Amino acid sequence: MQNFGNCVGIVGGLRIPFVRSFREYTRTTNQEMLAATLDALVNRFHLSGKRLGDVSLGAVMTSSLEWNLAREVVLGCGLDPHTPAFNVQRACGTSLETANLLALKIAAGQIESGIAGGCDTNSDLPVMLQRRLAWKLIDINQAKSFGERLSRILKIRPADLKPAYPGIVEPRTKLSMGQHTERMVKEWGITQAEQDQLAFESHVKASRAYEEGFYNDLVVPFKGVSKDGIVRKDTTPEKLSKLKPVFDKSPSGTLTAGNSTALTDGASAVLLCSEAFAASHSLSIQSYFRDAECAAVDFVHGAGLLMAPTLAVARLLRRNNLSLQDFDYYEIHEAFAGQVLCTLKAWESEKYCREVLKVDKPLGSIDRTRMNVKGGSVAIGHPFGATGARILGTLSKLLALKGKGRGLISICTGGGMGIAAIVEGPNNAVS
Repeated sequence: MQNFGNCVGIVGGLRIPFVRSFREYTRTTNQEMLAATLDALVNRFHLSGKRLGDVSLGAVMTSSLEWNLAREVVLGCGLDPHTPAFNVQRACGTSLETANLLALKIAAGQIESGIAGGCDTNSDLPVMLQRRLAWKLIDINQAKSFGERLSRILKIRPADLKPAYPGIVEPRTKLSMGQHTERMVKEWGITQAEQDQLAFESHVKASRAYEEGFYNDLVVPFKGVSKDGIVRKDTTPEKLSKLKPVFDKSPSGTLTAGNSTALTDGASAVLLCSEAFAASHSLSIQSYFRDAECAAVDFVHGAGLLMAPTLAVARLLRRNNLSLQDFDYYEIHEAFAGQVLCTLKAWESEKYCREVLKVDKPLGSIDRTRMNVKGGSVAIGHPFGATGARILGTLSKLLALKGKGRGLISICTGGGMGIAAIVEGPNNAVS
């Protein structure tokens, strides 16, 4: 938010536990999950009955019944009903984009406060009719007489009644994210052992974070669940190595259920505000949202589907006159362990950085001990629309505990897009 006068503070984040789909949150809607999350956030920061400047929420797997999801959530939680709200969708980067949009509004002085967040559920899938059946039903509804209606009903065929289930497949390539990532790891020479090691480290860090109590004030109970349900304390590289590839089942396949994110249900939210709002409401600012950048790649014609964050980060660094090494924490979304490793390798590649990122030298390596220090998406889970706010809340707390420093967020998304952001500790702020 460097070109505006107002600093954008992050007061804190909160979420419900992330769980495997089709289990604890079966028959739970996006609205229910988000309402519970916002209620808890409102109570945590004593905002009951308060009117905020705006609320921005989003989900990827939504039904047409949720056309005004954000506003309905606001009306169902403890905020003043005069608080406006709007939906956002940028695939897996959705809730980081909601934070970015509210941060821009706060920085520009349009609003003083806002809640950003997102959610997703595969347990309440928006199962649809075949489009050809929908068209026929519309025709039936427009019929002018009983005879005309009957003739149109008779045009319905048994095949028309087959339900249409949403799939995580790119419409233009007909390939899933996992299939695209298999292509990426082959191109970059990433082995299954490397992917399994990163997945193992993700579970170890998440387990340790729970043991330390790090998530005690970040995760609130919901539907009888009090902690993330995917974290595995007892996993080992040996156990992970025995899992079979799931996207490329040939001998060259390396992506397994163990080194890829599981289908996950959950919701998360973050409170952002100006320094004046924080002072007037006796709120402490944990960190500051500094800047964000979105990028896209032409995956249809050969680029790696999930490589756009390499571009977003490069542009963000250039605009802020920073190097890749100028960060205390790196939060890199683990859609797949292999995707993270491809990103890291690309930043180290002179050829890639010169030809794709258009920089004179490689961005270089990062200190891996600073990456996803409290666990990543492979261990914690990935409800598509909730991951950005989950990461932002985690990073904000880390910087608050440190008292200073700088963190980099990098999230890949469907559609060949990526979003990155810079967050700074409270003592880094420049008013």
